[in-house]
Amino acid sequence: MSIGEATSEQTPDSTRMRWRRSGGAALVVRGLHRAVYPLLGVAVLLALWWYGGHLIASDPATESFAGFGPGPTFASLADLIRSGQLWGIAYPSLHRIGLGLLWATVLGVPIGVSIGYFRVAQETTHIPFQFLRMISPLAWMPIAVLAFASWDGAIVFLIIVAAIWPIIFSTAHGVKRIDPLWFRVARNLGAGGGQMLRRIILPAIGQDVFAGIRLAVGVAWIVLVPAEYLGVTSGLGYAINDARDTLAYNDLAAIVVVIGVLGYALDRICLFLIQHFSWRVEL
Repeated sequence: MSIGEATSEQTPDSTRMRWRRSGGAALVVRGLHRAVYPLLGVAVLLALWWYGGHLIASDPATESFAGFGPGPTFASLADLIRSGQLWGIAYPSLHRIGLGLLWATVLGVPIGVSIGYFRVAQETTHIPFQFLRMISPLAWMPIAVLAFASWDGAIVFLIIVAAIWPIIFSTAHGVKRIDPLWFRVARNLGAGGGQMLRRIILPAIGQDVFAGIRLAVGVAWIVLVPAEYLGVTSGLGYAINDARDTLAYNDLAAIVVVIGVLGYALDRICLFLIQHFSWRVEL
């Protein structure tokens, strides 16, 4: 085999290798470019936190609150993770908010579909629902304590009250956006109410339902912590209350960080559902 033939045989492999290398490098550069601004935002947040902690620790009047600084906070967080206490603190809260969101979705989606599809339902429920929506979920706390035999039941009820409204109104908005021609064609083809619901309404409102759930998660996550100030002896809210009573400010700040991280993770899960379980995205 001549040198020219060897060179011609090696050239495609070399080209492929260079293409793979350049493609891999491009992916890395793209990934780094996407990460620059988020990392910059986190860096600014940490810098402001460190500066605030430094001011607190350097002032004799506030030095007893130095545990709020990043150093003590992350040291306490590491201890919680190593000891396994963190899961025991977070699990009850995740269980309560999961149960509350489940019931809010089970109740909110059918109500939202009815409001969006039937004009009579919309006009009948508009004023009562707007009135109830504007009442703070925490204002129902005395009623929840009286109505439920357990503290967990009362907390789940408050989460449902907080989460159900975004789901109802987002679902109703999704139904109203469906092209009426779709319903006309379905009726002409002999589709009944159940088929219309399964084949047209539910696939069409997937994005709106998950968007409502995403909003509901944000509201419910905010309500969860003060709701857990009730008589429960577990959860993130209880841990914050206990750390405050024992003046363990580093533990308190660590739990606050955990609340933020878990809330962000829940939001990302909802965003994933919006992007991957909607007919609009698939098209």
